[in-house]
Amino acid sequence: MISSYFTRVFLCFGVLLSIVVSGCASLPNEKIVYVDHRQVEFSLIKHKAATATVVFENGLDGKMYWWNKVIPEISKDTTTFAYNRPGYGSSDPVSTPRDGLHIIDELKSLLSSEGLKPPYVLVGHSLGGLYMQLYARRYPEEVAGLILVDSTHPDQFKNQGAIENWPAWFRVAFHMYLSSAAREEMDLINTTGDEVSALPTLTGKPLIVLSARQPMKEKSELADYANEKRKDIAHLYPGSKQVWVDSGHGIPIESPGSVIEAIREVLPGQ
Repeated sequence: MISSYFTRVFLCFGVLLSIVVSGCASLPNEKIVYVDHRQVEFSLIKHKAATATVVFENGLDGKMYWWNKVIPEISKDTTTFAYNRPGYGSSDPVSTPRDGLHIIDELKSLLSSEGLKPPYVLVGHSLGGLYMQLYARRYPEEVAGLILVDSTHPDQFKNQGAIENWPAWFRVAFHMYLSSAAREEMDLINTTGDEVSALPTLTGKPLIVLSARQPMKEKSELADYANEKRKDIAHLYPGSKQVWVDSGHGIPIESPGSVIEAIREVLPGQ
């Protein structure tokens, strides 16, 4: 049963990767600039009447093209910003540790360099959701709203979910699948989770948790643990709204309308 679960997870990675590669149309207003002496790739669409900037954060080994079904629609309403973290796409790698605190402070510096002032609506998918949780907790005064898109839970890879509990063949395959930048982030994923848990939860701001319904059908000890974390993440944020989406983990690709609707719901003045 466990082997069957991981086989389906690995196949899901392959299917989603093929969807992204086949649909990698360029995002509007793509740029490559130098920030702190390194090359950074991003898409910035400015809206004159914007009440907030919507900032998108990609999942593990994901690139900004994951949002190419969301950004063109949302940019009709407000300013949007998506980028590739160091080591992804055309963004240069960096030598600093790839834990969440380094990553969100790099993002903060990038937003500042482009003149994008708060408030921000933070939108993060998978591991990107964990980074956005950290940003929102560390800089709550900058946040207008938070959208977690099947986000990683701070304790996702602890206890029963620890990587050492995965089948050996899956650990090897997963490691081979990941880019070097993603492996560095994965190595520090529990450090990032601890950084999130060490800060007070976000309160008083609109927060929507989009959770994938299809993985809930999986049954095994590890799948059950992952799905408990999928349910529990909304409990980390009192007053949050959890929406179950009839989708696999790749909600931005499989169900972009649910992301668009959630963003519009939390945008100031909407």
